[in-house]
Amino acid sequence: MSNEGGLREWKIGPQSEYRFEVDSKRPIAIKVIQGNAEVFGSEMAPGRMYLFSSECKAAIFSWEGCTIQRLDRPHGLPQPNNTSDVPPHVTGKPSTEYLSDETTMTAYANLHLVFEQMRVRSRRAERGATPDLTENTDTMGYEPPRVLVIGPEHSGKTTACKILANYAVRGMAACAPVYINLDPSDGGFTIPGTLTACPIDSPIPTSSPANPLGISATSAPTALSSSKLIPLVHWYGHPDVQKNPRLVEHLIRVLNNNVQERLEDDVLSRTSGLFIDTSANLSSIPLDDKYTLVKTTVLAFRVNMIVVIGNEKLTVEMQKLFSEQSYPDHPVTVLKIPRSPGVADLDAAYKERIQNYQLRNYFYGAPLQLPEELAGQSAGSLKLGGEASMDLTLSPHSTVLSFDDIHIYRIGQESFAPTSALPIGASRILGEMQPVKIDPSQPGARIVGSLLAVSSLVGVPESEEDIVDADVIGFIVITSMDMEAKKMTVLAPVATGLSGRIVLTGSFEWQDV
Repeated sequence: MSNEGGLREWKIGPQSEYRFEVDSKRPIAIKVIQGNAEVFGSEMAPGRMYLFSSECKAAIFSWEGCTIQRLDRPHGLPQPNNTSDVPPHVTGKPSTEYLSDETTMTAYANLHLVFEQMRVRSRRAERGATPDLTENTDTMGYEPPRVLVIGPEHSGKTTACKILANYAVRGMAACAPVYINLDPSDGGFTIPGTLTACPIDSPIPTSSPANPLGISATSAPTALSSSKLIPLVHWYGHPDVQKNPRLVEHLIRVLNNNVQERLEDDVLSRTSGLFIDTSANLSSIPLDDKYTLVKTTVLAFRVNMIVVIGNEKLTVEMQKLFSEQSYPDHPVTVLKIPRSPGVADLDAAYKERIQNYQLRNYFYGAPLQLPEELAGQSAGSLKLGGEASMDLTLSPHSTVLSFDDIHIYRIGQESFAPTSALPIGASRILGEMQPVKIDPSQPGARIVGSLLAVSSLVGVPESEEDIVDADVIGFIVITSMDMEAKKMTVLAPVATGLSGRIVLTGSFEWQDV
């Protein structure tokens, strides 16, 4: 590292990375000077500027080594018509930055090679080609990789899924694996409180934790590369799977059924496999037994590979649980990879701020945040890379509705005592998956500020199960209520008809401040 003329230069050695954490109000912009670099498996284009904001924590990795520079003071800006000749820069100043040669990228690369071999065999079998007798298919057969990533809290599960998905779509052959997010605290492709699935055919960008998996077409202009993402979204309504694990178990099966329907008409995704990102609690909630949700996921999505991050005990227990004796007709390989030393521990306050970023970005978009050194410059002139190529500002729409215009439901009661705390032989009066209709005019409804998921159902549902199983097409928030006139004001990302819609509430609230 050197510092000359206001430029701080970082030389990233082979198989090393530059790690950084961004302040909440001070975004940074990065260019690569020479060599090749990537962010969580997504390759950084030479000569382009990449923005990182909203308390983003990331790492720039290089296989063969590269050099970057950070501009401590504005000694000049890139020329818009000749950016390829401009030295790469890191503008702004991260709250934390350092170099490290202790990475786990080799483990991910080796996993990727195994998965690529599985995809090749799967595509060959799909075409009806003659099997290669030199290949050992005793373990995996001709199935594509269907990978479940589990591990303790703060182990880097989402990062692992992003790296493996990005490596898959960067390969020589066309590939579009399905990315499944079973962590309702993450936000995934939409907002927190959801379980989602979406095919990925281009690298997932990393620029802000407010959009951890890119920007979907439901909340972004269609000019963006990632805005073609059309995810399957199911509403759970809470940040923690411990709130209602039975509902999570049910939604996992429903989400799988919808994914399989999509894959029937999508040969590319069907032979590319899938990656399942999970909550840390998925492997620790005692339902029928400690690993009920893990077994449900494995059997529903026909998982054939479990990747455990940084937990030897969990690895051994998974190997015992899914041994050949226990599941002779469903072979599952369990592998352990180390936890990256660069994974940051996230406290509850940070998670709450990130969820607020995600909710605000859903309604207002992701406005371009430029570092102070680049203030006054246009995004186009700076040739920004990744998702920061244009200003993603949205104008949300307020609508006044009658209490009778929409049908508001909550799945299950607001809070549950553990089943073990119930008297012997007693059962719940209200089931965990029973929809309860809410009358906004009744005292105690407490729905002002509530986030509501707009169901794909319209009108009176045929059954209560339809309400639970339906996917959602968007989200609104109730900003105010007029009890005398029996009207409410709701905020939506776009102007749309809501009359007759079924909407679902949960435990998320958001104030438009």
